Amino acid sequence: MDHKQSFKRIYPNVIFLENEVSSELETFLKEKKWIGEDENIVSAEKPGDGNMNFVLRLLTNKQSLILKQSRPWVQKYPQVSAPIERIHVEYHFYHFIAPYKNVNKYTPAVIGFDADQYLLALEDLGDGADYTYLYQKGQALSVDEIAALCGLISVLHQVSVPEGEKQGFDNQAMKELNHEHIFSFPFSIENGFDLDTVQPGLQQLSQQYKQDKTLKTQIEKLGEIYLQNHDTLLHGDYYPGSWLKVKQKLKLIDPEFSYFGKAEFDLGVMLAHLKMSQQEEAAITTVLDYYQQAPGFDVNLMWAFAGVEILRRLIGLAQLPLSLSLEEKKVLMQEAASFIRQYEL
Repeated sequence: MDHKQSFKRIYPNVIFLENEVSSELETFLKEKKWIGEDENIVSAEKPGDGNMNFVLRLLTNKQSLILKQSRPWVQKYPQVSAPIERIHVEYHFYHFIAPYKNVNKYTPAVIGFDADQYLLALEDLGDGADYTYLYQKGQALSVDEIAALCGLISVLHQVSVPEGEKQGFDNQAMKELNHEHIFSFPFSIENGFDLDTVQPGLQQLSQQYKQDKTLKTQIEKLGEIYLQNHDTLLHGDYYPGSWLKVKQKLKLIDPEFSYFGKAEFDLGVMLAHLKMSQQEEAAITTVLDYYQQAPGFDVNLMWAFAGVEILRRLIGLAQLPLSLSLEEKKVLMQEAASFIRQYEL
């Protein structure tokens, strides 16, 4: 499938971002006043491998900035369709949290947004790396990093959004996409994804979870909770790929999955990835100590979401660069299933 041609056919008035910068793009940026009239683009580069969106770093003769454009597919998995309007939610997230200093100090500033171009211009935070290095053996979060991660998500979960602003976070299409790849696809017996291409033996290991009707019923019910609207503003994808380390400081990016839901989901995802990256149990305890739980926070629901996240990452399409043996994955999957089973729906 030629995605570029299909994009241009369906969206003829949209500038299709590419690694090679066009004069049309430079003219557009000047017209939007995202760069000055006396500025010229010197070079362009990929700041990293984007998962959902096409991302480009532009260097001009005066500054550097980040451009993000959403397409009707997932950038990392072009065969997977995705709602193109997701960039609107990302912009709304950054725009809304801008006055909250305890959140916005972790996020890039918005330079500009064009809804018709599905294009977001952001402050370039500089050279850094995401926290996916944690998946390699022997890598650990420091207590200070855990404190920062917990403090950030605690403050975000306490943000009060007026009713009139909530429409900007209407992210149902993205929730449904995420729901499919978290709660459904990984547990389908005939999903067409040969896990032995990831790691020999993983396909057979996955079968007991795909065939466990009781477990799958629990997962389906957790998926229903995920799809419901609740009162807490979530990041929606709070894992090491959304955390950046820039000049030894923590930054948070990629809130295109943001929505109003259960705080337990963000925390469950975070803890799942600490488990998969083999962080010490002390790190898990530290998270639970530092995170500021709101009244009614359900720890068992949090762990149930963590269990689903572990399983879907191990046997689903969204694979991680894990350095785990098959036996280590087996033990982790057993623990994940126990988290799900212990939650009483």
